Amino acid sequence: MTQLQMPDRAIYQGQFGEFTIDSDDRRGVVVYRAGLLVAALSFAIATGLVLWQGSDPIVLNGLTLLYLVFWVGLGVSLFTIHIYLKPLHQALQAFWAIGGIMSIVFALKSSEPLAVYVYNHPLTILGVGFGFAALTGIFFKEAFCFNRLETKLLTPLIPVLLLGHLTGLLSAQWEQALLGIWAVLFVVFAVRKVIQPIPPDIGDKSVFEYLKKERQGSEN
Repeated sequence: MTQLQMPDRAIYQGQFGEFTIDSDDRRGVVVYRAGLLVAALSFAIATGLVLWQGSDPIVLNGLTLLYLVFWVGLGVSLFTIHIYLKPLHQALQAFWAIGGIMSIVFALKSSEPLAVYVYNHPLTILGVGFGFAALTGIFFKEAFCFNRLETKLLTPLIPVLLLGHLTGLLSAQWEQALLGIWAVLFVVFAVRKVIQPIPPDIGDKSVFEYLKKERQGSEN
């Protein structure tokens, strides 16, 4: 994507023609990044509380609220992220929804705090894990598009930690270490997104327009 300077606006040369970036495009990117930052900070706070005050009942109950904030922030990002392949975009949104629904089911089912119930019943990861699969999808997309080291590490780290707990292959010490690394890298990623130039996150709008016309043509 190349940029051509014009007297009153910037015109970008995309793969399938020229396009411009308007205020709505920029606003969408800001919202996407804000959702990521909210999700990252709530996840990091929750992780810190678990690692240092994990036995406090008040803390354990507070984790449910932090998880809700994380889930909402992630959802905002998934509905504003720019992904060329619409089926993939919809799949990540569906994963997010399934993870949230299953979290509500488990929270209502158990008298324990949600985090405790999920930790003590590893099979619940097959439900709530869908939400984290959606997050992994974002990291994979960002790693592919921007070649960021933290996203390259996060993409395999999340399934390793979740599947490791599900199968019982990871010790508690390893789980804590991986969880801490996840939280730190997530915050690093979100902060770097905040200071990144906006146009690259919008992508090549000519590709979106081309794919839209292709879909409309196939439906007619």
